[in-house]
Amino acid sequence: MIDELKRIEEQARAELVAAADEASLEAWRVTWLGRKGRLTSVLRGLTDLPIEKRRRMGAAANSLKQALDSALALRQEQVQKERLAIIETGRLDVTLPGRTKRIGRLHPVTQTLRDVLAAFVSMGFSIVEGPEVESDYYNFEALRIGKDHPARDTMDTLYVDITHDGEYDVVMRTHTSPNQVRVMEKTRPPIRVVVPGRCYRNEATDPTHEWMQTQIELLAVDEGISLSDLKGTLYEFAKRIFGQERKVRFRCDYFPFVEPGAEMAIDCMICGGAGCRTCDGEGWIEVLGSGMVHPEILSNMGYDADRYTGFAAGLGIERICMLRYGIEDIRLFYANDLRFLKQF
Repeated sequence: MIDELKRIEEQARAELVAAADEASLEAWRVTWLGRKGRLTSVLRGLTDLPIEKRRRMGAAANSLKQALDSALALRQEQVQKERLAIIETGRLDVTLPGRTKRIGRLHPVTQTLRDVLAAFVSMGFSIVEGPEVESDYYNFEALRIGKDHPARDTMDTLYVDITHDGEYDVVMRTHTSPNQVRVMEKTRPPIRVVVPGRCYRNEATDPTHEWMQTQIELLAVDEGISLSDLKGTLYEFAKRIFGQERKVRFRCDYFPFVEPGAEMAIDCMICGGAGCRTCDGEGWIEVLGSGMVHPEILSNMGYDADRYTGFAAGLGIERICMLRYGIEDIRLFYANDLRFLKQF
């Protein structure tokens, strides 16, 4: 039994020297002196010994317990002094501010996308998404853009697959307009949807063009919808996104899947319409294209074109974001430069 107490003392003192902080010292106390500690277990086992041997061993065990208690108190004092010494020598300056965790934020394009969607949802539109990989039919043919149509020249298309007869048939969508057709195929009027998504074009990048962009397509079909409904919706959108003081202009333009077509512009936020480099001296900045859904498209979807009318509009979110924040180069959005992105 005496030999066992000696082994306990040697091992306990060795582990006590290795304990270098308050947590490890407390763990040492529980292991050796706690209610279920190794020395306590020895004391409880003395009841089975003869009385004379029990007295002798009890005295030795109690003496060891007192010695270990004193050694623990001394080691605790040493650890505390070492800790204070670190602070006093300047290796740990507790007056310095802590290292804050970096908090993530939404990308400026995502922020703008959500703001635009919220504006249209508040006007009664529902959000519908469509595939980014489209067939030639949905991306062009169903929108009155045939294979020989000159409008295809403005959409440098990325083809990803061909049919068995060698014709290109699968494309990365060049605009979100294909979902007009998909929605009308599955839905009967009234229709009021807004379609967000990425679009892709095989073109060289510059300050105003990217090979990938985020677009939103707007579609409304119902009885009695007129051009004034289109203008009122887009007028309210412009006010909510660019400010109540903005002026709005509509001007005739051509788009294959609408008739009549119109572009919408807002007065330049830099010069107030007087003319500057930002607006090319015109005083107006084009924002989006729009128009009344072509009757031929309505008929192709099985709608009665004499009964139903509709309007559509398409806009680029990167362009809206550039106008809102005065950004001059679209390439900054996807250059992954935190110095730029952390400003928003």
